[in-house]
Amino acid sequence: MDFLASWPIGAVCLFALLIVGLPIAFALTLIGVLGTVSIIGWTPALSLLGTTFFDQGRNYSLSILPLFLMMGNFVVQSGIAENLYSAAHAWLRHRRGGLALATVVACGGFSSVCGSSMATAATMTRIALPSMRRFGYPDHLATASIAAGGTLGILIPPSVILVFYGIMTQQDIGKLFLAGIVPGLMGVLGYAIAVSISVRLDGASLPSEPKLPLAERLRALKGTLGALVLFVFVMGGIYLGVFTPTESAGMGAAGALLLSMLSGRFSLKGALGPLFDAAKTTAMMFFILFGALTFTNYVNLSGMTRDMQDLLTVFGDNPLAVILTILVIYLLLGCMLEGLSMIMLTVPIFYPVVAAQGFDLIWFGIFVVVVTEISYITPPVGMNAFVLHAVVKDVKLGTIFRGLVPFVAMDVVRIALLIGIPSLVLFLPGRM
Repeated sequence: MDFLASWPIGAVCLFALLIVGLPIAFALTLIGVLGTVSIIGWTPALSLLGTTFFDQGRNYSLSILPLFLMMGNFVVQSGIAENLYSAAHAWLRHRRGGLALATVVACGGFSSVCGSSMATAATMTRIALPSMRRFGYPDHLATASIAAGGTLGILIPPSVILVFYGIMTQQDIGKLFLAGIVPGLMGVLGYAIAVSISVRLDGASLPSEPKLPLAERLRALKGTLGALVLFVFVMGGIYLGVFTPTESAGMGAAGALLLSMLSGRFSLKGALGPLFDAAKTTAMMFFILFGALTFTNYVNLSGMTRDMQDLLTVFGDNPLAVILTILVIYLLLGCMLEGLSMIMLTVPIFYPVVAAQGFDLIWFGIFVVVVTEISYITPPVGMNAFVLHAVVKDVKLGTIFRGLVPFVAMDVVRIALLIGIPSLVLFLPGRM
């Protein structure tokens, strides 16, 4: 087992376990434990493992995960997604490709109270796809607008992935949430541009509906007030320092429960589903996080971080070259790994290197999440595309991925803007 003391061998073994289908949580834990044993021995390694699991298991900050998951589940139950889509449709129906534009905007709005990419994609598929098909939208445009819009769920706060990143890198989760707002809005705008590009390239004669009077459009916004109030309440409380991110998660879950009650869809029996789902997802995510922290111990002991820093010294004093190299690595990994797995595997390795180059770790967190968004919509492991394919079995995966090309292009533009203008990320958290 001493061969695992060499981190390249450990990395190869980890990828081998992932390729054969071992869940990421168990793969990270297994390699982390065996690698640590090979360096410091069984007794210290098992003691370190117990300390990691026990200390993190009683970490108060981790209560933010189940609370935000409950918030998202109750929001889905309240029917807010339908209201958001109806409002976006009322404002955009007269434009060419208006249903696809409304889908992207509704995905952005739903992401602000959900926090999950695949949940956003699955929910909006049920709501938006039947309308687009009824009006003759080509399958590649209809499915791509939903799959791409769904990726905003992991960026626009509250974001579960940003919580993971904050815990692993010991960054302020509230600042990470605020940092994700502007890039998230950029994503909505970019995807709307991608829809317009797709419509023009196709040359398809998509039907448009008559423009509604202003009074009716304003009336359509009434159903979105709950989502808007909940988002402002949670994020405004963090921004103004009224409550911590963990407290905001509790307030958000209570607010979402209240919205579900006011919607008339709440029942005690129906509430068990969101609660059980939050509990199961929390358990899964805790195992993934603890496995990542165990692997982090191995990374530190094996000297992987130091070797990565030495390797990147080939670029000298050029931080831009370093971040572009990391970008390429993420894009390549995105073709093989699911987004959460990719972040859990790479953040422990890269964040010390990035910090040594002088990059702000709040900025790097948003950078990582935006790059991860691309992995959700690119082959061969684009999870959102697979979610769409599972729901709409008569649409081929190739058709979905073909429609996603303009959306991926807009994501590349957004990454370039974030690299070139870091203040787009750091402006809001800098004023927290």
